[in-house]
Amino acid sequence: MEIPRSTYYYKPKGGFEKKKRDVDIADAIEAIAYDFPSYGYRRITAALRRQSMVVNHKKVLKLMKKMGIQCRKARRFVSTTNSKHSLKVYPNLVKDLFLERPDRLWCADITYIQILTAFVYLAVIIDAFSRKIVGYAIGRTLAKELALKALKMAIGDRNTYDLIFTTRIRESSIAAMIIQIF
Repeated sequence: MEIPRSTYYYKPKGGFEKKKRDVDIADAIEAIAYDFPSYGYRRITAALRRQSMVVNHKKVLKLMKKMGIQCRKARRFVSTTNSKHSLKVYPNLVKDLFLERPDRLWCADITYIQILTAFVYLAVIIDAFSRKIVGYAIGRTLAKELALKALKMAIGDRNTYDLIFTTRIRESSIAAMIIQIF
């Protein structure tokens, strides 16, 4: 026959049983992840152990990555705007303004950026025509100096003869523009 003797005596090590067990674990992981979408691999491992399944957290993480059911970290929401006030709300005067050149309309906004230990505030001034950031300042407080520093940077040596300056941003959010700074 001319085949090696080891081929005749070879016995599989049970790879099929191991794959079947992985499929059973994957089914259980999928069921738990469907019921509790915010569970990560640690919680799912604990839930599997409560169901009397002996499984390692590394195995659960590996299967979850393979199945593509990693949960996202829940981020804490911080409300920075108080829209419920008794102050006068002014109309948007630049709503239908046609922009034909840069330095005609600037928009400003202030947002926060979370760093390791706290928040820092970012004041940004954007040219609405070119959508470029013309001035910005970063500070630890919302003092008026933050906005004035951004404005001084924006004015620089630009032509501000018939400039319109507003805090309303047209057709885009400040978050998309922050990327240009960093």
